[in-house]
Amino acid sequence: MTIIDQEVTPKLRRPERAVVAWLRLVRVYHKIDAATADRLRKHRLTVAQFDVLAQVGAREGQTQQELAASLLVTKSNVCQVLARMETAGWIERRHFGRANRLYLTPKGRSLFDDVVLAHEGIIADRLGALSSEEQITLLRLLRTLDRSL
Repeated sequence: MTIIDQEVTPKLRRPERAVVAWLRLVRVYHKIDAATADRLRKHRLTVAQFDVLAQVGAREGQTQQELAASLLVTKSNVCQVLARMETAGWIERRHFGRANRLYLTPKGRSLFDDVVLAHEGIIADRLGALSSEEQITLLRLLRTLDRSL
């Protein structure tokens, strides 16, 4: 039995508990990622394109800079992804003042409805092993950890 498969008990030292928690987090991420990656491939979407599609679809009219901040990537990376998505006919940039605002095209909205909503369903299904209360606890713990980094 590997350290990741051991039961977490008070007997585990603090560094070991932290490592086991991290390894389990990575394992869960990879399992969920594998379940969703196949769907993205079927639609010829990269993970970066999916992220942009999800963000723009959820909040149309945001600027490229706002999108870059929400994705935690550079503005130049976003520009490259947006250019490819614009060529594919999924995204439209509308110039307002000094900024480009982002909108889904009808083709992009259709893709959003198909891929993003299905993705959310896969995530909900995978996390369905946890009760509502456990999911709330997990969210709180992950938020605390995220803010500390």
